[in-house]
Amino acid sequence: MKFIGIIPARFESTRFPGKPLAMLGNKPMIQWVFENASKALENVWVATDDNRIFTAVQKFGGNAIKTLATHQSGTDRCAEAAEKLSEKIDFDVVVNIQGDEPFIQPKQIELLKLCFESATDIATLVKKIETREELFNPNRPKVVRDNQQNALYFSRSPIPYFRGKNESDWHKKRNYWAHIGLYAYKTSVLQKITKLPQGKLELAESLEQLRWLENGYSIKTAETDTQSIGIDTPEDLENALQLLRKNSVI
Repeated sequence: MKFIGIIPARFESTRFPGKPLAMLGNKPMIQWVFENASKALENVWVATDDNRIFTAVQKFGGNAIKTLATHQSGTDRCAEAAEKLSEKIDFDVVVNIQGDEPFIQPKQIELLKLCFESATDIATLVKKIETREELFNPNRPKVVRDNQQNALYFSRSPIPYFRGKNESDWHKKRNYWAHIGLYAYKTSVLQKITKLPQGKLELAESLEQLRWLENGYSIKTAETDTQSIGIDTPEDLENALQLLRKNSVI
C-alpha cells in the first residue's frame, strides 16, 4: 500500500480566524503539523483555498495544493486534493490529518497504516476512556467495535448501556472507547463517500462517520494511548505554547 497525507486547512474560523498561520514558537502551526506528519509519511500535502496559507507552506518548503472555497468539511477538501494529486502521484490510501493538531504523533499515523494490512475501506483511532466525565461528555464521541476491531456504531451518548450497574462505575467495569478523529481512506472510497447524501443517523448525532457506516463502508479501528491536542481558540494556542516551554522545545 502506498500512502499520502493531506492536511485540509482553511483561514476562516469562527473561534480563531487564521489559526493555521498562528505562530507556535518560531513557526506557524501548519508547519508543526506538516513536519510531524512527514515523519510517518513520504508524501504530505496541505490542501487549502487560501493564498496566505498556500504561500506560507511553500515558504517553509512544504507541499501545497489549491482547492475550492466551497467545501463543507475537511473530508471534502481532502477528496478534491486527492483527485488532483492522483494525476501525478501514485497512492492507494489517503490519510486525513487535522490542520489544528500541531503535536500529531507519527506513531498514530503508523497505527492507521497498519489497519490496511487487513480488508477495510476506512481506518480511524480509538482511545480507552478513563473517567466518568469523559464517558458522559457529548463532545467526546464514543465507538463500539466488533471482535475484529471494526466500528459498529459511533455516538455522543455513552455506549453500550451497562444495565444493572451504577453509571459512575461503567468505565471501571468494562472498556469504553473514545473516538480520535484521525482518518485514512482507500482512495476510491474517499471519492465515493464525499458524494453520499447525509443520512438519518448522521443528522441525529452530527457525526459524518455514521453516513459511511449507514452506507455499508467498513471502518477499522486501532488503539492509541495518545490524546492529540487540538487548537480551537487563542487560549488553546497559549496553553500549547506553555507546554512547549515546559518541555524546553522553544
